[in-house]
Amino acid sequence: MVISSFRHFVIMYKVAVLASTNGTNFQSLIDAKKSGVLKDNVELCCLVTNKECGAIEKAISAGIPYYIVDQKGESREEFDDKVMTILDEYQPDLLVLGGYMRIVSNGMVDKYRNRIINIHPSLLPKYGGGIDVSVHQAVIDAGEEETGMTIHLLDEGVDTGPIVLQKSCPVDSSDTPEILKEKVQALEKEWYPKVVQLFADGKVTVQDNHVVIHE
Repeated sequence: MVISSFRHFVIMYKVAVLASTNGTNFQSLIDAKKSGVLKDNVELCCLVTNKECGAIEKAISAGIPYYIVDQKGESREEFDDKVMTILDEYQPDLLVLGGYMRIVSNGMVDKYRNRIINIHPSLLPKYGGGIDVSVHQAVIDAGEEETGMTIHLLDEGVDTGPIVLQKSCPVDSSDTPEILKEKVQALEKEWYPKVVQLFADGKVTVQDNHVVIHE
């Protein structure tokens, strides 16, 4: 009798992260990989940044390759050409922006059309274009009763791409911008990895410039 054995091969879904700040969202992906929220089919293949930053320490601790691309004297297009050369080595399926303090060139958006996601600390289209604590201050100044975070695909505009997911939290009268930032970051840490997994599982498609999430 011949006994056949079969190996199960997992097709890896490669995720490259672009970050240039503390790497809070990058760390949430690393933690999600360890906890199993990001499944075995997801690989965090590399980190690309434009400067020395906290995200690099997180990459080193997790054993993830990282690259610093010098932006001095470079146009946006020239810089992104260097980034894309690095990414070509890894052939990522998805680019994840997390605290990436650069506007991505149209050429890069086009190359990775519907495969670049960004997270913004407001309920877009409200308060698009702002960054970090300034967004939360604007929310408080406007007397908003709720805020939240938006995960969206990148397009040629700033914070204008098709929305993948939004989650909200209340704004209390005693909230400072710093407190509001903590609330919103808690949403980001929970949902960014989950959205990445949706992409990896093939549950996200784009139809007529609108995102459809399949069960």
